[in-house]
Amino acid sequence: MTLHDFRHRFAVEVLTHWYQSGQDAWRMLPVLSTYLGHIYVAGTYWYLSGSPELMAQAMARLERRWGESS
Repeated sequence: MTLHDFRHRFAVEVLTHWYQSGQDAWRMLPVLSTYLGHIYVAGTYWYLSGSPELMAQAMARLERRWGESS
C-alpha cells in the first residue's frame, strides 16, 4: 500500500463518517482539504465521486431529502 492509498482511505473514511453522523460533508470539505494539504478544495472533491461507499451515502441522503419534500 502506498502513502497515496492511505491518504485516499483516510479521506473516504472521514467523509463517510460525516455522512453517517448527519453532518454536512460539503460544508466540512474545506476542513478536510486543509488537513490533506490541498491548496484548492477542488483537489479534494474527487474523493466524493471516486468512492462507491461515498456515492451510496450521498444518494441515500438525496433520496431522504426528496422524500421529505413530497
